[in-house]
Amino acid sequence: MTSAPRPWFQTDRIRDDLYCITEPYYRLDYRANIWLVKGRDSDLLIDTGLGVSSLKLYLSGLLDKPLKVVASHIHYDHSGSCHEFEQVFIHQNEHQALSRGDQQLILSTPEAGFVADEDFDSLPYQGFSASHYEVKACPQVQAIQHGDVIDLGDKAFEVMHLPGHSSGSIGLYNAKAQTFFSGDVVYDGELFDDLDDSVVADYIDSMEKLLHLKTDEVRPGHYHSFNRRRLQQLVTQYIDDKKAPICPSEG
Repeated sequence: MTSAPRPWFQTDRIRDDLYCITEPYYRLDYRANIWLVKGRDSDLLIDTGLGVSSLKLYLSGLLDKPLKVVASHIHYDHSGSCHEFEQVFIHQNEHQALSRGDQQLILSTPEAGFVADEDFDSLPYQGFSASHYEVKACPQVQAIQHGDVIDLGDKAFEVMHLPGHSSGSIGLYNAKAQTFFSGDVVYDGELFDDLDDSVVADYIDSMEKLLHLKTDEVRPGHYHSFNRRRLQQLVTQYIDDKKAPICPSEG
């Protein structure tokens, strides 16, 4: 397999203050959305991808003010490049794990089976091997919790703790603009609730909190964005599926 053409990343400009960055040479169903929100006083980066190529260097042309980086949760496809940045935040439940680089909770170990050579259409760099992949520790990361506010000057995002997919999963909600960055709590695809740190009961509780969220714009951690109607459909479908009675097997 040849190395990927440069750059490793791809950027889609949604509007003047919002960009979506992806890693197009990594498998689609695991490929995370990296969101860059431009603010008056500072910018916000939500999630950081795999960490196999320098995201900080790639973004240098788009950044002209201080940057706040928030990981929606600890998994490798969202926290991989956190170590590159100075001001990094993650929910307190996963703070220590990212700080010390706990590869098991990050899901980056070969045993976890999530990162495989065949998942890369091209190599991020010559000599790359998924068997040696790991996410670097981020000792400078700071802990955040439910209700904290990430303030960019002209827009502010409230931290919503929404566990279930992982214990520290969060969403970021801008009430004024009714915009919601959902991480892996909800997206328009198969949701994972059977990981080591997943708790289905917590996931249901989190989904129920989203049923009446006032949002016209959902920016998820994977796949495409969607509106409030689709959010309600996805949330309701998950709740109904998990609460459905289990029929006894026929003997």
